[in-house]
Amino acid sequence: MLNSLDLAKPPAETRVVVAMSGGVDSSVVAAMMKRDGYDVIGITLQLYDHGAAVHRRGACCAGQDIHDARRVAERLGIAHYVLDYESRFRDAVIERFAESYLAGETPIPCVECNRSVKFADLLETARDLGADVLATGHYVASRPLANGRRGLFRAADPERDQSYFLYATTAEQLDFLRFPLGDMAKSETRALAHEFGLTVADKADSQDICFVPNGRYTDIIERLKPGAVAPGDIVHVDGRVLGRHEGIIHYTVGQRRGLGLSVGEPLFVLKLDAEKGRVIVGPREMLGTESIRLRDVNWLGPVALDALPPEGLEVAVRVRSTRQPCPAFLRRDAEGVEIVLASAEEGVAPGQACVIYDGVDGRAQVLGGGTIRATRPVPMRETLGEGAVA
Repeated sequence: MLNSLDLAKPPAETRVVVAMSGGVDSSVVAAMMKRDGYDVIGITLQLYDHGAAVHRRGACCAGQDIHDARRVAERLGIAHYVLDYESRFRDAVIERFAESYLAGETPIPCVECNRSVKFADLLETARDLGADVLATGHYVASRPLANGRRGLFRAADPERDQSYFLYATTAEQLDFLRFPLGDMAKSETRALAHEFGLTVADKADSQDICFVPNGRYTDIIERLKPGAVAPGDIVHVDGRVLGRHEGIIHYTVGQRRGLGLSVGEPLFVLKLDAEKGRVIVGPREMLGTESIRLRDVNWLGPVALDALPPEGLEVAVRVRSTRQPCPAFLRRDAEGVEIVLASAEEGVAPGQACVIYDGVDGRAQVLGGGTIRATRPVPMRETLGEGAVA
């Protein structure tokens, strides 16, 4: 007989390490595991200097969160440890975040944190503690597959689904991970928190990048990389220089407001040229992307990437966490993995994640994903003249 975590052991003999962020979701997971009779240990990570964020709403992994996690553990009567992962987090997440922005990309630090810290370093710590599984409060589902491994699926609550941020989880990690909230709605989680008598039952959800205490990520980059932010030209896609900027880190692809231009037509950021220090702008109709090239691909599909048919594979993809999966076509060639979109998507930028699913269904399986390294816009160059920017 398998227990509720799909393990052939009695709950009392099954050790579960719960990653406790101090929020309502992970606190409920710890309470559920304790209620079901598992041997539970809570771990909270201190990821950054939390002095500036102790009392800030909307953050995570700050001083108040550590305090909240400790109080929940005390109420549940479980062991609880706070681990200092500041140096690992700084090197693996914050430094890469800054370097990516300086390279003209739009990075997603939550993906890198899950990949490099939570599901790598923390997972190994859980193993060292003799854990059978590591459980988290993410809204994503993990289910057994026919091949004996575990698959990653979208959460039941589409408004809370976090599969976009977890695509980089490897098959080996999935075997050890459990996501007890994957089939629950957020309202159910909060109801359970009240039922368990947890002090965090009505605590606000984390919303910001945890290491940006004032919401201005550019301040972090300028502090980490002094002198690296250089001014440059704002250039129309037809080649005209329209103005100056104070650094490409202040712009993102798809941006319209804050350009400081007055040219009689609405313009959007189409591209960030880090090599030449230019911000390329143009009309909205040029924001459309028809295909995407990926790097650092993590593949979870049932068929190996190099065994895909020559014609490719019909899939669904998400290029933003706030967008629903859309039909696409996956191909693999000498240059790597390419995603051809069925319909053009706007505001697709290098550095973002492209997550691949087996369909657009609300319970679709995650086949993998990667970081966007290049995009191909919908062809319009022939209408711009010889001076058009490449």
